[in-house]
Amino acid sequence: MAPVLQFGDRMIDSNQLVPLLVQYQLLPQLLRELTIDDAIAAVTLTDEERSQAEAQFDEQHQLTSDADHQAWMQQRGISSAQFEQIITRPWRIEKFKLLTWGNRLDSYFLIQKPQYDQVTYSLLRTPDPEIAQELYFRIKAGEQTFAELAREYSQGAEAETEGVIGPVSMSQPHPALAQRLRHSQPGQILPPTRMGEWFVLLRLEAITPAQLDAAMRQKLLDELFEAWITQALSQPPKTTQPALALSAERLA
Repeated sequence: MAPVLQFGDRMIDSNQLVPLLVQYQLLPQLLRELTIDDAIAAVTLTDEERSQAEAQFDEQHQLTSDADHQAWMQQRGISSAQFEQIITRPWRIEKFKLLTWGNRLDSYFLIQKPQYDQVTYSLLRTPDPEIAQELYFRIKAGEQTFAELAREYSQGAEAETEGVIGPVSMSQPHPALAQRLRHSQPGQILPPTRMGEWFVLLRLEAITPAQLDAAMRQKLLDELFEAWITQALSQPPKTTQPALALSAERLA
């Protein structure tokens, strides 16, 4: 059988290629890219989009002329047709995302919004319930500030920031903490609660609601795309035929 790849003195034929991809754990990535190519096969770019794609590629790779393009291709053994695909593929993927899920973003955002809200809160934790209760009363009575006591008594990394954590995504704190924060008012200190080995004092500082701006739209499109890819690749591949014939219509 004729070799399909030569590496130094080593010749690799088609019967060896797939087992090697499996051995080096590269087959999942190949299947992912094949699935994406199948999905974007019908996606085309306008002339303006094509020009923007090339300009972006040239900037990323510091190519300033046709001679630079030729040298880049020659160094990698890439044909002009392959070069065209490399330039346009990222843009076609982004266009596929927008065409497939763009009209769902408003409703999807409403579902996902709670986990993307940003929260800033103060936290103090100690393994001693009596100390936790005493510190709670000191703060309530105004004898000392939360920041002072967190710096002195808290036994987590938050002691270095005087107890303040955030702003962070609402999905980052422990779910039980996030639930308490959502039902708190800014400035309200909550009584000590047990969290595993710790007794925790908690105070909400601020919640900043997520906005469906350009950055959030891109985040949601990426999230939907990755969920689609995961679904598409959920079945174990047949290594004798690695290409997956999966259409965007069936999986979107």
